[in-house]
Amino acid sequence: MLLGVGPDGPVRGRRVAVTGIGAVTCCGVGVEALWDGLVHPSISGERRVLGFDVSDYFEAKEARRVDPFAAFSVASAQIALEDAGDLGVDPARAGVIFATGVGGFETLADQVTVYNERGARRVSPFLVPMMMANAGAAHISMRNGWRGPSETVVTACAAGTHAVANAARLVATGRCDVVVGGGAEASMHPVAIAAFTNMTALSTSGVSRPFDVRRDGFVMSEGAAALVLEAWDHAVARGAHIYAEIAGSGSTADAYHITAPAPDGAGAVACMEQALLDAGLGAADIAHINAHGTSTPLNDLAEARAINKVFGEPGPAVTSTKGVTGHGLGAAGAIEAVASVLAIERRLIPPTYGCEQLDPEVHLDVVRGEARQWEPGPVLSNSFGFGGHNGCLVLLPPEE
Repeated sequence: MLLGVGPDGPVRGRRVAVTGIGAVTCCGVGVEALWDGLVHPSISGERRVLGFDVSDYFEAKEARRVDPFAAFSVASAQIALEDAGDLGVDPARAGVIFATGVGGFETLADQVTVYNERGARRVSPFLVPMMMANAGAAHISMRNGWRGPSETVVTACAAGTHAVANAARLVATGRCDVVVGGGAEASMHPVAIAAFTNMTALSTSGVSRPFDVRRDGFVMSEGAAALVLEAWDHAVARGAHIYAEIAGSGSTADAYHITAPAPDGAGAVACMEQALLDAGLGAADIAHINAHGTSTPLNDLAEARAINKVFGEPGPAVTSTKGVTGHGLGAAGAIEAVASVLAIERRLIPPTYGCEQLDPEVHLDVVRGEARQWEPGPVLSNSFGFGGHNGCLVLLPPEE
């Protein structure tokens, strides 16, 4: 991973291995549930987390004092850490970088109602620790006794990708040997849904159709995903299973509009190019793109044109897993990073569920219908958020 560019060219750090993955999504709890949902899609309606029992992760008293987004954070991280096995890491050299778009929105909204209906004295004393955006990262670090950096990224729909990228840099620079990176969201409160509806961002049909000519907005979802990132040599020394390598990342801003993407896609183009430079790859090296692909008319077209500018037409095989998972806002990039790891591990690219009639203005090789077998190669995962935040990750199949 590139740490910077000095007078003598790129300065590279330690290799970063992915040794554990976890997910809590509308497909169910766990990575296998996510994968089954992606390759055998049949979901419809609301994209809420299925089969989640908070008592599996918290004692009864504690469970009442944690917002769902933080509970999802802890659950996805615990699944990923159990998957990674015995890390044998110095707690001072282990950290957490977790993301969210809006944090404990459900708790905040509910307590505003309490205030309005029952008065100030009835507001929960636990409101602040439940609503604060950093609660997810804090709970993960406390539960594991890790005393390295514990930080939260809040960059709207790009937050999950930025969190994984920032976690990887902590490992690459040598500050940490192990970092859990990921993101979580649980903001499907009626007020939030009304807000997105009134700004015409949500699908009026209730169907997520990335890159389809009939797409009419995104389908909101909740969930979380986490990746255990580890120094390559550390992982090899303990005999860990290595899923993939985080080879590079990019982060740019459109500096254009608070919600709309830059029409020329300049920010997205720069972010993809930066991620390629960071990974030491050219456009021709990328074999697959997990697109942001929200199913909104403007965003899908802007992303498609940006991909064409970098990779030509039609470019690498593209999928948007949001056809299944919906748009998890701050969790989306982390969920898609896990999906990208699984595509490498399982040697299958999931189809873009909901894309049946490809928009004739979208000149991409969109995987549709059924999962596509492939010889795994470098994967680019894109996330572009409100505020003009852009984030990209490059993941590689594990090779010595």
